[in-house]
Amino acid sequence: MPPFTPRITRASALVAGAALIGVLVGAAPASASPTGAPASTAPSGDRQNVGAEEFNACLVRTLFATAFADPDSPFAQAIAGQIVAPDAIAHGSGTASGPQGLLAQFAADRERLPGAQAVIKHLASDGDLVAVHWQIAPDPSDERRGDAAVDLFRLQDGKIVEHWSLDQAIPTGTPASGNTNTMFSDLYRPSQPTPPPTEQQEEKNRVFAVSAYNTLFRDKDVTILDRAFDPAYLQHNSIAPNGTAALKQLFGSGAQFPAQQSVISLSDGDIVWTFSQAVGDGPDDPLLAADLFRVDGGLIREHWDVVPTR
Repeated sequence: MPPFTPRITRASALVAGAALIGVLVGAAPASASPTGAPASTAPSGDRQNVGAEEFNACLVRTLFATAFADPDSPFAQAIAGQIVAPDAIAHGSGTASGPQGLLAQFAADRERLPGAQAVIKHLASDGDLVAVHWQIAPDPSDERRGDAAVDLFRLQDGKIVEHWSLDQAIPTGTPASGNTNTMFSDLYRPSQPTPPPTEQQEEKNRVFAVSAYNTLFRDKDVTILDRAFDPAYLQHNSIAPNGTAALKQLFGSGAQFPAQQSVISLSDGDIVWTFSQAVGDGPDDPLLAADLFRVDGGLIREHWDVVPTR
């Protein structure tokens, strides 16, 4: 999806936001709700229901567009109250539940980076999950300033009922790896135009990318790099250059790091999102990272991530 920069006037937001929320909440697809299992363990809804997925994506876009700029305002409070369930579960140390918890997160972001805007770079909706890869941007035209973030939402009956958030400062200076790709840019271009993947192909891509991730980071099987990754794949983490050679070197160097595995995943368009924990962690333990993989032609072609450091 193209970058989305929510910059609107208060008057137009008040009219458009209120009207849209009324229409969306009143028209929530019945199939948008997951099973009656607890939110943290529920299946990820109907991954083939495009209408429900678009509805959920619209709700989350509306929340970012209308609440981030002034989270303490009565308008933001009203919008968040319509979209976020009062008892919505918020994962993370010290994170409050419900609408106030999410607004407090937005307020803390703006206090940390005064004048920041929310610039959505990628957004995915799959089943009952919506994920947002976004920049907390002091200057929306500069991808090398501010913070990179990924927020994950689970929705039920037109309300956010569960929320995870990961963010990190955008690295500055020239990295030792020489990789100057930004944390957000879309660089991959297929050799020839390809149609958007079907819902069925998106699901195949999800299973493929999650398997590749677990094989590499849980099982430490480096041979997956030759089977599942483009040798020239594009890397948006500045600690490593483009291509698989650096990863092979890292895993072959004897560097020790905890085994981790994907515990939540979704797929939308040609991008698969995985959220990982250390092997053996439980549902209430923090997520270690969010990774995005572009899959095309049966190979992983591009990668972005957000790895919290604070």
